[in-house]
Amino acid sequence: MRLRLDLAYDGAEFHGWAAQPSLRTVQGTLEAALAQVLRVERAPLTCAGRTDTGVHARGQVAHLDVDEDALAASAGRSSLPPAPALVRRLNGILPADVRVHRVREAPAGFDARFSAVWRRYAYRIADAPHLVDPLVRGHVLAWPRELDVDAMNGAAARLTGEHDFAAFCKKREGATTIRTLLDLSWARDTRGLAVATVRADAFCHNMVRSLVGCMIAVGEGRREPGWAHDVLARGERDGGVTVVHAHGLTLEEVAYPADDELAAQAAAARVVRTLPAARPVHHARPAEEPADG
Repeated sequence: MRLRLDLAYDGAEFHGWAAQPSLRTVQGTLEAALAQVLRVERAPLTCAGRTDTGVHARGQVAHLDVDEDALAASAGRSSLPPAPALVRRLNGILPADVRVHRVREAPAGFDARFSAVWRRYAYRIADAPHLVDPLVRGHVLAWPRELDVDAMNGAAARLTGEHDFAAFCKKREGATTIRTLLDLSWARDTRGLAVATVRADAFCHNMVRSLVGCMIAVGEGRREPGWAHDVLARGERDGGVTVVHAHGLTLEEVAYPADDELAAQAAAARVVRTLPAARPVHHARPAEEPADG
């Protein structure tokens, strides 16, 4: 049977999501805990988006294929059903910087990565001395100059839609950099922090942090709002775009279609994407490695 896991983690002490030999990662930590609780040799997880070193997640989703008898046996003498019992046992042995919020049997056709229709990130910036709170320094970027949120929104408005985001991505062999950026906007939260909401069908490596770095250059007045679109159109990395620190970035939410559309979405997501001029039909496709960092 396939299980869906909803989880959160503080990325500060992890070398990203993906398991790596001799390094502490979210995937490696979770898989070790699952193997222990389920009494299996391996418990391979697939996630919705591979976050990079230092990036946090409040709404990460993963799936795991497990033998139904192994799941039932893992509950032991618990009065809880097997899935909630698994949550309790996992959180009893996991470190405090990662928590499983819910485990449930996944609907037919569900794939945590390919069935997703969008991922939403937030990036938080404290751009005034009175906003810099030492208690949240691991989740908010402290910036020494005030940012013009209206100018940043003016720049952001010209970046939404389907584009080749090569100028804002660290390229990987064989991976497309074409994405549909559904939302990119800035607002002040109740504390006064400048918060970017970034939502797309998928993200390539460094994409969110590069977009934020580009917006900061505009918000400081070093660049005009139209410069952001010029960078996008050139399709090359620009020295004026800084890849900002990872700790201000959090994966907030992953969305999926209705249960009866999961398999179709997963199939469509595997189709190699090109820009509209090169193809007669649009195929939504998440990244080969839906991630940012």
